[in-house]
Amino acid sequence: MVKKKGAAEETTEEILEETEEVVEEVAKETVEEAVEGSNDTEKLAKECEELKDKYVRLTAEFQNFKRRTEKEKADLYKYANEKLIVDLLPVLDNFTRAIDSMKLEEGENSHAFDGVELIKKSLIETLEKNGLEEIASVGEKFDPEMHHAVMTGEAEGFEAEHVIEEFQKGYKLNSKVIRPSMVKVQG
Repeated sequence: MVKKKGAAEETTEEILEETEEVVEEVAKETVEEAVEGSNDTEKLAKECEELKDKYVRLTAEFQNFKRRTEKEKADLYKYANEKLIVDLLPVLDNFTRAIDSMKLEEGENSHAFDGVELIKKSLIETLEKNGLEEIASVGEKFDPEMHHAVMTGEAEGFEAEHVIEEFQKGYKLNSKVIRPSMVKVQG
C-alpha cells in the first residue's frame, strides 16, 4: 500500500510541476501579447478608423442609391401612361378634324356635331386628368423645346420669332413635352 501512496504522491507532484510550467508559459505568453498589444492598439485604432470611414462612405452611397431608386420609381409611375396617351393623340386630332368638317358641311346645329363634340370634350377631360396639357402656340415666342417650326412667314400683329399659325397641337404630359406643336413662325 505504501507503494501505491508513493506512486500517487509522485504522480500528483509531477502533475503539479507540469501545471506550474504550463501556468508560467501561459503567463509569459500573456505578458508578451500585452507588450505586443500596445503596438497592436495603434494598428487596431487605424484599422477602426478605416472601417469607420468605409462605413460612412457605404452609408452615403446607399442613401444616394435609395434616393435615385425612389426618383426612378416616381418617374415610372408619373409617365406610365405616356405611350397610351401618345397613341391617343391622333384620335384627338381626328375628332378635331371631324368637328371642323362637320361645321363646314352640316353646321353647328346638328345632333351628330353635338355628339362628336361631347366625345372629344370627354376624351380631353380624361387625358387632362392623367396629366396631359396643351402647349400654347399662336402668339407665343418660338421655343424649340415646345414648337416644331415647319414654315416661316410674315403676318401683321406678330413680333419676330413668334408663332403666327399652328398646324398641329402640341402636348405635355406632367410637364414633359410628348409632342411639340407644329407651327409657322414670323420671319
